[in-house]
Amino acid sequence: MQYIGTLYTPIYYTYLYYCLTRIYFPPFHTFEKTTHLNSAQKNLSLQKWITALSVALFICKAAAYFLTHSLAILTDALESIVNVVAGFIGVYSLYVAAKPKDTEHPYGHGKAEFISAAAEGIMIVGAGALIFYEAIKNFIDNNPIQKLDSGLYLVAATAIINYIAGTICLKKGKQNNSLALQASGKHLQTDTYSTLAIIAGLIIMLASGLYWLDKAIALIMGLFIIYNGYTIVRSSVAGIMDEADMELLKRMVALLNTHRRVNWIDLHNLRVIKYGSRLHVDCHLTVPWYHNIHEAHKEVDELSRVIKEEFGDVIEMFVHTDGCLPISCPICIKEECPVRQHRFKERIPFTLKNVVSNEKHTIHEPVILAGN
Repeated sequence: MQYIGTLYTPIYYTYLYYCLTRIYFPPFHTFEKTTHLNSAQKNLSLQKWITALSVALFICKAAAYFLTHSLAILTDALESIVNVVAGFIGVYSLYVAAKPKDTEHPYGHGKAEFISAAAEGIMIVGAGALIFYEAIKNFIDNNPIQKLDSGLYLVAATAIINYIAGTICLKKGKQNNSLALQASGKHLQTDTYSTLAIIAGLIIMLASGLYWLDKAIALIMGLFIIYNGYTIVRSSVAGIMDEADMELLKRMVALLNTHRRVNWIDLHNLRVIKYGSRLHVDCHLTVPWYHNIHEAHKEVDELSRVIKEEFGDVIEMFVHTDGCLPISCPICIKEECPVRQHRFKERIPFTLKNVVSNEKHTIHEPVILAGN
């Protein structure tokens, strides 16, 4: 890794960081005052600051490596290069995702976040593989370690900052349904855990005099980083392929059970698709067949209100109303129904199984006529 000394010098990256924060990134108070912006724009503002932070942390880790020539610390610096590149990809993807819907993209541009997360995950896997390769290579070429105490102080400081930044990213990413921010947050926290493991290993190495531990730590962290990159790629592919988010669906089902109205006879064919920070929800709502258009639409509005109060304005609702059938009578909880044909038998709660199915809810048993 001799080229690192010329290509990735701390002085060069210090200058780069200065340029970025002065020209490209907005003042921090701008981010604090963006309460009027939608979630996608807030995500973009936060990602810009995370990217600037990644550059600053890389400078510290590069300096620590030049001080110590420790392979374990080099692994940390290499992962930070990925952080910087991934940060710029994240900024661009969130910029695209924040664009409003248009005629060519009727569902918006939110899928760009999934592509960004996939790219970040692939780069993390690549960094882990490179770290693993360098560790194997250095078992043969034994390079001396020096000034390890000074390097450890620098690396420890980056670990603390990384964890705080990662926690903020994860919190805001979950709050705004942004996979790109969540990927950045997980990446930063993974970086923290790997840094702490490296610090602990190097302290043990200093105390015991077993200098081969430096290479062993690098091997273990390389595998750990590869695994975490894979999990990010897996999540992004799931988003691109519109894989159902079961936890989100369970949360939505519980919410609808809590706020269920008597005219919501059943709810089926529920689907939730993620478009970056936006959630596209469509379902079929069964209401009394004798409701006119205005009455049925009132039930749809109430359903939308309940969901949006919980999940915010990131929800986009498309609800198809169905009229009830005679088979719905035994499960209908509406007490004063003027056209009931069968006695009420059993209330069927909304479950994950029956709301995602494309069938009206029934009790599949012989029914008793209301007059009998």
